[in-house]
Amino acid sequence: MDISGIFSDYSLFTLLILSALAFMAGFIDAVVGGGGLIQLPALLVTLPNASLPTIFGTNKIAALSGTSMAAFQYAKRIRFNVKLLITISFASFIASYFGARIVSIINPATLKPIILIILIAIAVYTFIKKDLGKIQSKQLSLTRQMILGAAIGLVIGFYDGFFGPGTGSFFVLAFVIILGFEFVQASAYAKIVNCMTNISALIVFIRQGNYILGIALLLAIFNIAGSIIGSKMALKKGNGFIRIFFLIIVTIMIIRYGYDVFKAF
Repeated sequence: MDISGIFSDYSLFTLLILSALAFMAGFIDAVVGGGGLIQLPALLVTLPNASLPTIFGTNKIAALSGTSMAAFQYAKRIRFNVKLLITISFASFIASYFGARIVSIINPATLKPIILIILIAIAVYTFIKKDLGKIQSKQLSLTRQMILGAAIGLVIGFYDGFFGPGTGSFFVLAFVIILGFEFVQASAYAKIVNCMTNISALIVFIRQGNYILGIALLLAIFNIAGSIIGSKMALKKGNGFIRIFFLIIVTIMIIRYGYDVFKAF
């Protein structure tokens, strides 16, 4: 394979920018999710002639690589309830598949005003609840956890396949608020489940040929590097560090979606 030929259509500056932002996205995604907020816009700006499904497919390949590495790092330190994890992952996998099928039919931008309102509510709630995610706050039965976890997986899994940015953050917050997890535990579960939603969506995008292999592989390498550093730092620093990072990411998401929504008027 001619490596230089894969990237011949792109300037060195474009490749460097994409690589740097992929590293940053991998780091952020490993800590608290939301790396797509950086990586997806970078692709949209640098590849303006690519179709939306192609951009999404390319992004998913890189995101899956980084998220898988982060999941591996967390799995070495965090104990999972296998039944709960499988339940959430299965629901997320199915929902993400259908979300990815619909993305070629409906414009995902229609969701942005709703997402903006949700994000503002999330930011306010997380800021007010100073102790949120510091310790496990609920002791739910496994059956109740599985029912609630499946519901979380269906809703957020569909969103990930349909649109994607911020999925990891949504999973983290849902696991903290609804299942009562601490932030480190929630981040660990989110990485595994997010891998499943990425795989599910990728099945659709790859079958449709909606990806740019060279760019996807380049982003994957730097996404993995960022994920390794981010996950190690999150495990070392703990819940307080992840909570602060979460608030920063949600604020960035609000600014980004707010700009998109008001620009449309």
